[in-house]
Amino acid sequence: MGSITLKNVSKVFGAHAVIPSIDLDINDGEFVVFVGPSGCGKSTLLRLIAGLEDVSDGEIVIDGKKATDLPPARRGLSMVFQSYALYPHMSVRSNIAFPLKMAGEDKAVIDKKVADAARVLNLTDYLDRKPRQLSGGQRQRVAIGRAIVRQPEAFLFDEPLSNLDAALRVNMRLEISQLHQQLKTTMVYVTHDQVEAMTMADKIVVLNRGRIEQVGSPLDLYHKPDNLFVAGFIGSPKMNFISGAPAATYQAHTIGIRPEHLVLSKDQGTWRGTVGVAEHLGSDTFLHVNADSIGTLTARVSGDFAVTHGDQVFLTPDVQRLHKFDEKGLAIR
Repeated sequence: MGSITLKNVSKVFGAHAVIPSIDLDINDGEFVVFVGPSGCGKSTLLRLIAGLEDVSDGEIVIDGKKATDLPPARRGLSMVFQSYALYPHMSVRSNIAFPLKMAGEDKAVIDKKVADAARVLNLTDYLDRKPRQLSGGQRQRVAIGRAIVRQPEAFLFDEPLSNLDAALRVNMRLEISQLHQQLKTTMVYVTHDQVEAMTMADKIVVLNRGRIEQVGSPLDLYHKPDNLFVAGFIGSPKMNFISGAPAATYQAHTIGIRPEHLVLSKDQGTWRGTVGVAEHLGSDTFLHVNADSIGTLTARVSGDFAVTHGDQVFLTPDVQRLHKFDEKGLAIR
């Protein structure tokens, strides 16, 4: 059904290779997230799959059929953009039904598909409202409903939650994940937010400068990053990196340790430091400690850990959780 395969796919604008060459397999029914910093090529890659950009070289195969030269309408995909792109003068019902009307579907079929999509998205009570009468999250659900009624081979999401406030983003994140479980349709989702990637994906594709740095499950990438880039990008707060003599002790050019894998003590430990900023989040506190001859390290402790700015503390890494990297930034296994 909704499998997507990229074979040596590249995209060049003038003399600039935005996507040098990518090979990737997206399996039927997977929720795959493209994540990376701004300008890494994730949205361009999604647009290549959708057919909104022409491939410079390589091949795209959708559901076992070559789709490289097919127009977007014939690829069997539905795309949801960052902008809701709703028709303000139309009702929710008409907005959802629009692609079916344009395709010349029978009215009875349209009515059933719209009703089914509205029920899945909890929009049944809003079908006769105009977009201006909806919240941002409801408008985004209408845009998703318009994609659902086409019954595509796969859904493509291009940063769909960027225009929502923090609380709505959390809610919509859950709703899209639940929608995937209900529909069991392939979803490819673009975001720069690694928290979205970690919480939603079956498989994450980490991109950097148009290249794939690593592909794997969220926990694979978290616990076994292939290189410094992935180790630093996945995880919040970020992994601590230490080079020089402390790293050489562990036979590495650079060592990485996540904030939750540093043990704090007021009495003794491997590295001594002074507490700078303490971020109290209730259940957790993140301490930014100025460690002697190392620099600032971030440690995660329980919310009731009694420490304040200027206190002396000791940090001890859990050596079983250390990540070691060579001079090229590649993980040492």
